[in-house]
Amino acid sequence: MNILITGASRGIGKAAADALRTAGHRVLGTSTRGGDDLVAADFANPAEAERCWVHALERLGRIDVLVNNAGVFEGVDVTAGMDEWHAAWGRTMQVNLQSAADLSRLAILHFRENGGGRIVNVASRAAYRGDSPQHWHYAASKGAMVAMTKSVARGYAAENILAYAVTPGFTVTEMTEDYLASRGGEKILADIPLGRVASAAEVGETIRWLATDAPPSATGSVIDVNGASYVR
Repeated sequence: MNILITGASRGIGKAAADALRTAGHRVLGTSTRGGDDLVAADFANPAEAERCWVHALERLGRIDVLVNNAGVFEGVDVTAGMDEWHAAWGRTMQVNLQSAADLSRLAILHFRENGGGRIVNVASRAAYRGDSPQHWHYAASKGAMVAMTKSVARGYAAENILAYAVTPGFTVTEMTEDYLASRGGEKILADIPLGRVASAAEVGETIRWLATDAPPSATGSVIDVNGASYVR
């Protein structure tokens, strides 16, 4: 399969790309700066999703699976000024949600011409249980991503276009290490029955399975990877 993964230079995205390549698939990732097997894409730019998709198609010829993983986790306090508040919400929604929606739209149009395909969205435990007082916007973006996944699954299953989501809890990645430290690691671990945070490889393997092996009848499913810290 030919697979496009956004945000693939590190953390969960890189782990998923590594797992998929090991399984024999052709993977093209994105990162802000680009690089080997990475398309440069800054999804804070509203035009970037389409540009990225066109470039990826030129490189791959055909795309069978889209993995929407790129995201930001940036706090803003309720005491911030309105301009700062709106800027934080706008950036988070653009990167985490709108770019994923734009890529998903382009993927669906492409899949229709090629017999179907899969979309895997990397959401978050925060979609269901919320997040800190500084991260309303992050939780809201991930909740919307789950709703988008279900809408795509319901709307396009008859065309063999399948959609899945994974909702990690705290995961050992560069993006969360500082946050874990600032919030107090012991307190966070106490809230995880498994006794540790998930590894990027565990989430990456879940993405690999959803992207290539999950049965079509499971379309619309959301897989939790959070050590039972939130059980739906």
